[in-house]
Amino acid sequence: MILPEKSSQIFDPISQNRINCMPSTLLDENICGIKWVSVFPTNANKNIENVNGITLLSEIETGQPIAIVNSTWLTKFRTAGVAALASEYLAKKDSKSIGFIGAGEEAKMHLEVFKHMHPSIKECRVSSRTHKSCVKFVESLSKKYEDINFTICDNNFEKSIRGSDIVVTAISGQEAVLKADWLDKANFYVHVGGFEDEYDVALKADKIVCDEWDAVKHRGSQTISKMYQDGLLNDENIYAELSEIILENKVGRDEKDRFIYFNSVGMAYEDVLLAKFVYDKSEEVGNILEI
Repeated sequence: MILPEKSSQIFDPISQNRINCMPSTLLDENICGIKWVSVFPTNANKNIENVNGITLLSEIETGQPIAIVNSTWLTKFRTAGVAALASEYLAKKDSKSIGFIGAGEEAKMHLEVFKHMHPSIKECRVSSRTHKSCVKFVESLSKKYEDINFTICDNNFEKSIRGSDIVVTAISGQEAVLKADWLDKANFYVHVGGFEDEYDVALKADKIVCDEWDAVKHRGSQTISKMYQDGLLNDENIYAELSEIILENKVGRDEKDRFIYFNSVGMAYEDVLLAKFVYDKSEEVGNILEI
C-alpha cells in the first residue's frame, strides 16, 4: 500500500471550511485513487450537506482512469462503519441506549450501523442546535426502527448524553460541547468530527483508541490532536490503533474498562477500497455511465 499524507486546504480557520485531497494506492488491488472531499460546516445554515466528495480511480498497469465515484454517501458510510467496527471490540455487548450530539446525515448513518451491530439498542436520545434537525432525525428513522424509543432533546446536550451507554458526537462546529461529567453511564464514545469535546473526556477514558494515531496527532483540529499539541497527551497515552486490536496484537475491551474513547480520522485507503468495491459491483449489474 502507498499512503501519502492527506492535503487539506482550509479556507476559514474559524469554521474549518476546507477541501481535503486524500490519495492512496492499493497495490494488491491494482488500483490507485484519490478522494476529493469538501467539509463545509457553514453549509448547515444553507440546507446543504456539509460533506460532499468524489473519488477518482485509476488502474496501475497502464495508468488509465477507470471511474469517478460519487463519495458523498460513501464517506458517511465509511465513517460510521469504522466506528461501528470499533464498537464490536470496544463497546459493551449489552449496550441498550445511544445518545447523539448532532442530528445530521452522519449521525443518522451512525445510528443505522450501530443498530445493525448492536440490536440490543432500544433507546436513542438526539440533540442538536435546532429542534428542526432533531425532528428530521427521528422522522427519517423511527418507522424503520420501531423497537427504538426516540427522545428529542433539542439543544439540551446534557439530556441526550446522561444515561446513554454509547455516545456519539457528530457535529461540524469547533466547540467543546461534550462535557466529561455527563458521561455517567457511557462505556463507549465515538468522536467523529473536529474539536467537539472538552479535554477531560479523553482524560476520563480507560483506553484511547484511534484508527491511525500518526494521522490524528498531525491533523490539528481534533480534540486529542489539540491535546497532543498542548502537551497533555503523548504516544504512550494512546492504547492502540484499531488494526492492532482487530489483528489481536492488543486486547480490546476487558472487564476492567469502564469508558473507552474512539477517535476516527478517516484514511484514504478505506475510501479507495470502498469506491473500488462500488465500481466492481456496478460493473456486475451494468449500472455504469460511460463518458
